[in-house]
Amino acid sequence: MTGIIDSYIPVAIFLAVGLIMPPVTMFLVKQLSPRSRAANKYTTYESGSIPTGTARIQFNVEYYLYAIAFVLFDIEVLFLYPWATVYKGHGITTIAVVEMLVFVFILLFGYLYLWKKEALTWVK
Repeated sequence: MTGIIDSYIPVAIFLAVGLIMPPVTMFLVKQLSPRSRAANKYTTYESGSIPTGTARIQFNVEYYLYAIAFVLFDIEVLFLYPWATVYKGHGITTIAVVEMLVFVFILLFGYLYLWKKEALTWVK
């Protein structure tokens, strides 16, 4: 019984540090950082230029489509790399290969959908 409890001590320490560290860090930053209430602090900085016009402009929705496509295929790499490294030295089972192929085909379907909707063309 004590062996099981001893094995959870590192987890408890990790949890305690994880819960205590953010508030302590925020408190220290608040206490130690310099304060300035000057008017220049709240002005917009544009590489040394004086800002002109409003900051509220409309962005083309294509930027967001590119961002979503990037996240979609970035997640694919995020899941494929660990899968490939885990099964690199071991015999890959048929079930694992089928699951990964289903995953890749779902992402391929998303890519083809984006291509068909012309979401990947920069200027229409």
